[in-house]
Amino acid sequence: MLTAHPKILVVEDEAIVAKAITSQLRQLGYVVADTASSGVAAIAKFAETQPDLVLMDVVLKGDMDGVETAAQIREQRDVPIVYLTAYADDNTLQRAKVTNPFGYIVKPFTSNDLRVAIEIALFRHRVAQELQENRDQLATLLRSMSDAVVATDSQGQITFMNPAAEALTGWQQDEAIGKPVTQVMQLIDEVTEHSTEHPVLKVLQNQEIAHLQDLTALVAKNGDRIPIGDSASPLKRSTGEFTGAVIVFWDMRDRRRAERLSQALAKEQELNRLKSQFISTISHEFRNPLAVIRTATELLERSQNLSPEKQLSYIQRIKTSVRALSQLMEDVLIMGQAEADRLTCNPAQLDLLEFCQSLAEEFSIVEGNVCAIHFAYHGDCTVGYLDERLLRYILTNLLSNAIKYSPPASRIEFMLTTDLRSNTASFQIQDYGIGIPAEDQGRLFESFFRGSNVKSIQGTGLGLAIVQRCVAAHRGHVQLESQVGVGTTVTVTLPLQSPGTNGNQDGNTEG
Repeated sequence: MLTAHPKILVVEDEAIVAKAITSQLRQLGYVVADTASSGVAAIAKFAETQPDLVLMDVVLKGDMDGVETAAQIREQRDVPIVYLTAYADDNTLQRAKVTNPFGYIVKPFTSNDLRVAIEIALFRHRVAQELQENRDQLATLLRSMSDAVVATDSQGQITFMNPAAEALTGWQQDEAIGKPVTQVMQLIDEVTEHSTEHPVLKVLQNQEIAHLQDLTALVAKNGDRIPIGDSASPLKRSTGEFTGAVIVFWDMRDRRRAERLSQALAKEQELNRLKSQFISTISHEFRNPLAVIRTATELLERSQNLSPEKQLSYIQRIKTSVRALSQLMEDVLIMGQAEADRLTCNPAQLDLLEFCQSLAEEFSIVEGNVCAIHFAYHGDCTVGYLDERLLRYILTNLLSNAIKYSPPASRIEFMLTTDLRSNTASFQIQDYGIGIPAEDQGRLFESFFRGSNVKSIQGTGLGLAIVQRCVAAHRGHVQLESQVGVGTTVTVTLPLQSPGTNGNQDGNTEG
């Protein structure tokens, strides 16, 4: 530590000059630790007196000149050295620079020259020590961090790596220094395994903080893929000059495993909930038609004097219940296939106009006068390549819902539109029923979900879920628009797979 009156060792081989310098130093308030006239004597007296500064003549008599003497002194302890010189060749000056001198005084010099040189040397040395201490503290902090840290220069070449970065990348700092950061830190997308934009390059380009994209992995030196998170920032001097970038990153493997476990647990809980809901819903939906069948059958067996009209009514109830059970079984099977990813689409040539007209007639016969289905066709072809079974599921569920949630004797609009330019078929079913609350519309395609305003209207909540899965199997899309008290319009658009070649060219057909 620097004393109030710094001790100075004078190394000068001219005795008269040495005495003059000693006198000047004492007059200036410095303490002269000792004097030496040779390099060997200077090294010995330095070790003995431990001065705060050394005034070193460049040219000394003997085997060791001032430059070599200064180098050996600096090996013992970091001390500021000020060279005294009347003349030195370029080679000697270059050697002197290697010893990191804190100043030069050219002979002859005044007391003021001496004071200025000494004070500047002591100040520079004190600042250098503080800076080095700060660097050492920072290096210790960075080395002890559990997060990995890599610093680069303004060209993206590595200048620093802490042990955590060495462990993750598989590179040692000594072999990584000077290499491009993109070589040592190879980053890829975890899903596609394609190279992803490096955040350090973003920082070097924009001089702004940058982050990794989600699901990014580091390719270590041994080829391991390590999921990481990171943050990269610019390095700037106090003047604002951009000097490079630093990236801090961390191992995300444990977090990824925890996320996967959490997701698996949540999925299992959801599956258990759906199973319980499925059992409850299906049991209830099976029980109702079975009860109707049993009651109607018992009445037919016990009552001998039923009129033909009454008998026909009971038989019709039985048929309706059987049809409901059959439809419920179909819904359960199709949902089972969809959930197990076994729902396949097998397109075949199909006359869409004939198919839709036939389906509309079937509903009119089965549902009687409950609702009037009005079918219309617009387009430039009637033949497409679709899966007839899946298309029947789609339209049957949509028509059933339209009828179920509409008041008696209301009108159901059923429209088929084909377009060869977009190679699509559009099926639109519009009702004027109770509509769906806006807050419920985001969940309508979830299994077993039903609108909050259905009240006592029976249903499983599977219809629209089946529609969505059958549409997805065709690589089509479904759109729903609804307003409470106004009605609901569902539009399903499916690719025709292959342009119709035998299509009816009529512009409009109604039925």
